Amino acid sequence: MAKITVIINQKGGVGKTTTTCSLAAALSLKGKKVLLVDLDPQTNASESLGVRNYDNNIYQALKGESAISPIKVINNLYIVPSNIDLNALEHEMNNEPGREYLLKELLEPVKNQYDFILIDCSPSIGLIALNALSACDTFIIPVLPHHLSIQGLSGLADVAKKIKSRINPKLKLEGVLITQFSHRKVLHRDVQTALKKHFNGRLYDTTIRENISLAEMCSAGIDIFRYAPNSNGAEDYLKLCEEFLSKQ
Repeated sequence: MAKITVIINQKGGVGKTTTTCSLAAALSLKGKKVLLVDLDPQTNASESLGVRNYDNNIYQALKGESAISPIKVINNLYIVPSNIDLNALEHEMNNEPGREYLLKELLEPVKNQYDFILIDCSPSIGLIALNALSACDTFIIPVLPHHLSIQGLSGLADVAKKIKSRINPKLKLEGVLITQFSHRKVLHRDVQTALKKHFNGRLYDTTIRENISLAEMCSAGIDIFRYAPNSNGAEDYLKLCEEFLSKQ
């Protein structure tokens, strides 16, 4: 049965989508069968993997208009694409009983078909994020190496704590991942030290270095391992994948 992990942070620009796509691709290279669910109305994860304008998307599935219909990206890697109409879901489902369990119910029939299910969330804490955290086993928080990023984690931690106590008792933090990191910058190293102390073993040893290839791959519509297999980005996300698997 698949382990379900959400990549989430209420701040934008921290590398959520890049991490979701790259970790999913790395796991597939390791022989794991992976389903990526794009829960961001901006559809960045879908477009980053070359999937655009599919009728059978996560919005329709959450509305009950279709079953989940994964699309094969590469060997071992599948995606349920998003749609911009997902922005309207919170309003449309306002009076729906059990609306926080919509995603969990959708994933239940397909969990046995995959080793891992990774969910890319939008940079907000609303109904979509609530569904993701209610359906998952663990969550990963990508964070920039700045002190303001650390301060911004408290809100997400509070939400996760409430969901764990009220809705999803198995929910736990998988890890915190520093992105856009430079060992040469004192501030980055200081933030790494502070995060290591604060999260007490939940900070990944792997850091994702600043790398232009990671930005370029999104426009190219292919993962980092096909776009620039010898880049720092590919090397770092492969290391993250190995660290992630070592803790399973």
